[in-house]
Amino acid sequence: MNHTPAGWADHAAKMADATVRPESRWHRPLATVPRHLFVPRWWTTSRQGGAWAYQLHDGASDPEAWMNSAYDNSLSVITRVGPHHADHAAPGTVVPEARPTSSATLPKLVVQMYRHAFLADDSRVLVTCGSGYGTALACQRLGDDRVTSVDVDPYLIQAARDRLAAAGHKPQLEVCDVTGDLPGSYDRIISTVSVPTIPASWLKALTTGGRLVTTLSGTGLLIVADKTVDGGATGRVAPEPAGFMNTRHGDDYPLPPDHDDLWDTARKADGESITTGRYPLMRVSSTWDVRSTLELTAPGIEHRYEQAEDGTRTAYMLHPDGSWARATASGPRELPTVHQGGPRRLWDELDRIRTWLVIDGDLPVAGAAVRIDPDGTCHLNRSGWSATIAAQPAA
Repeated sequence: MNHTPAGWADHAAKMADATVRPESRWHRPLATVPRHLFVPRWWTTSRQGGAWAYQLHDGASDPEAWMNSAYDNSLSVITRVGPHHADHAAPGTVVPEARPTSSATLPKLVVQMYRHAFLADDSRVLVTCGSGYGTALACQRLGDDRVTSVDVDPYLIQAARDRLAAAGHKPQLEVCDVTGDLPGSYDRIISTVSVPTIPASWLKALTTGGRLVTTLSGTGLLIVADKTVDGGATGRVAPEPAGFMNTRHGDDYPLPPDHDDLWDTARKADGESITTGRYPLMRVSSTWDVRSTLELTAPGIEHRYEQAEDGTRTAYMLHPDGSWARATASGPRELPTVHQGGPRRLWDELDRIRTWLVIDGDLPVAGAAVRIDPDGTCHLNRSGWSATIAAQPAA
């Protein structure tokens, strides 16, 4: 444990006490796994010249910041942005305009996923690796021989192997795309990366009655489902939201769609429809139920938001099919003027979802029943609402 500050165990114990009750089977793993070993260097966001960028931090150079970051149960610790892993970055490095691509997940969220899995003492589990911290918790709970951890990134696997060994663990670690073929058969699959839909390979790798726990990309939906004898699975959407980085299949995520022309249109055009919205503006990207329902209805919407010095607020919606919406309001409680164009009316769809929320008090995505076909097609339904997420080919 080179460079490990004295007193780290006190930090871990306090984090455990703040996360679970002392009698929980997860208290000891939280209190005894040295999380700082898995995040010796990390990235944080800061404003650089009016834009957000990622700034490097080194634990050995600032032990107090290291302990505060590693054992803060209010955030995930970002270890990789774009193709840049903190382990390899030079001191003082700042990375602009990049997306996080790996992290040590928020401890209470890792435990939440494991609790949904209902781990038995003899469960054989597959988990996603990242920094390796969640893998260490599973090893402490079940034993190394029952844990397999996978990641698409060879360096992340090697770094996790070294850090797990330093923490006293030697689980099975494999480089593989979690959406493709898996290296064994499991009673539980717990993914702390989001998937577009449930990979068919998971259903093949699960034992009958085995459980999968994951989140769906672009949503806050946490899916908990048990494998059925027909090779599919049934379950539900958990009542609480969760979100993770999306799966990637290479060194970085693909470049986002080029919406420059559509963005220019959305900012300036009158559109084919000019109406008054039913509700004040909201930041859709900051919600989970509205955002998730909208994503299932019209996948791929990009949301943007601006606020002028005079308090005027403008929200934009851009869709790859050429649809767009611009809603402008003079204040936080004012109804917006809405301009829309393209093949569908995105803001009208948003207002329909918000009306459903006002009338029923919630949206049916929360607690929806889930049925997954053997090919991974996912069906959700509740209270007369339904949605289908088509299976995707294996990576």
